[in-house]
Amino acid sequence: MKRFNWNNIRLLLIIAAIGFLYSFSGGRNEARKLKGVSIEFADKESYITKDKVNKLLIQNYGEVTGISKENLDLNNVEKRLNENPMIDKAEVYATIDGKLIAVIVQRKPVARVFKGGTSFYIDHNGAQMPLSESETARVLLVTGAVESVDAATLHQLVNYIFDDVYLKKNIVGVAITPAGGVKMRCRDHDYEIIFGRPVDIDRKFKNYKAFLQDAKNDTVIDNYKTINLKFTQQVVCTKK
Repeated sequence: MKRFNWNNIRLLLIIAAIGFLYSFSGGRNEARKLKGVSIEFADKESYITKDKVNKLLIQNYGEVTGISKENLDLNNVEKRLNENPMIDKAEVYATIDGKLIAVIVQRKPVARVFKGGTSFYIDHNGAQMPLSESETARVLLVTGAVESVDAATLHQLVNYIFDDVYLKKNIVGVAITPAGGVKMRCRDHDYEIIFGRPVDIDRKFKNYKAFLQDAKNDTVIDNYKTINLKFTQQVVCTKK
């Protein structure tokens, strides 16, 4: 007669008990009501307010305290947040103790464009971004015949300025002519930078920085009316 292996039977009973307890505790956890919301911004700006994010989080659910974890569709909540024009990426999850957490990465404006009586931002990815109701971004201003330069080229130009520490600090305005040329205004000096068409951007700005270094050493920089960067082989200036 075959003998029972009590060790194997005990092991199976233990596994079954653990499975039952895990399923029971998991079910209780899913049925638990949420206790509150915590909203975290990955950056210091507030182009969208926490109140607005909170309303988007609980939309179609009512109050947070009335939502059970099992009835919360996190993917749908994240999708709704990501559709907001101020948000680049949102991550939403519920903690074990019943708190709904939202981590928000906002879109990053690099320039503000004035075009045809309207105004909007260009973000770091080159997409249009509406103005914020809660905060104004201190970024480069783009004016003039904006339509004479294609969007990708304009994005390349303003992104270059934004990503350069010196240029971001010192160039405050870009004006586009009907012929597609670019002129720039400087924060610390009253000369005009004639950039020409937005091509050879890296070379022109390197020429500009080299010129500034020499001009500052000669203490004559405030004597200039225009600094012409159109010719990539040289910098041409006119005095006041």
